[in-house]
Amino acid sequence: MAEEGNIVSDALKANGEDTAPAVGMLSQYIKDLSVENPNAPSSYGWDAQPQIDVQVNIEVNPVNDEVNEVCLKLGVKAEADEGVHFNVELEYATLFGLRNVDEGYAHQFLFGEAPRLMFPFARRVVADAIRDAGYPPLVLEPIDFNGLYLQQLAQAQATAEAQPAGEA
Repeated sequence: MAEEGNIVSDALKANGEDTAPAVGMLSQYIKDLSVENPNAPSSYGWDAQPQIDVQVNIEVNPVNDEVNEVCLKLGVKAEADEGVHFNVELEYATLFGLRNVDEGYAHQFLFGEAPRLMFPFARRVVADAIRDAGYPPLVLEPIDFNGLYLQQLAQAQATAEAQPAGEA
């Protein structure tokens, strides 16, 4: 019989013996941030609406068997006929712990779901950097990282199927 205030269950396992899949966000940080404002202060008076170019890249680096660093790289450049307004490059990283997760699911999580979780924080850093450079903050549109992951996976499979097998 359990003492009052204690929960006793046959389903609970001792620390370290749990085999259920688990994922956790351990830490978030700015790994690299570059803000260029090459034509200030004259660029503040330019009338033309700049073209905004946004580049996104995801990199995953294993730290150990259960921890991976996911780096979300964002590049935002505003350019008009007169020249560059600003150029912001951010490498925003997060450590994710994964335990008892199948390799296929881990890959999909690290390249699809993890960047989706990180994006709002990285978007705020970019908006603040642009605002601090003297421009109105630019709020990036949400990105469907899971959709991009599935699209790139399908492209990779199609490329692999199109290439003839080598001769032995």
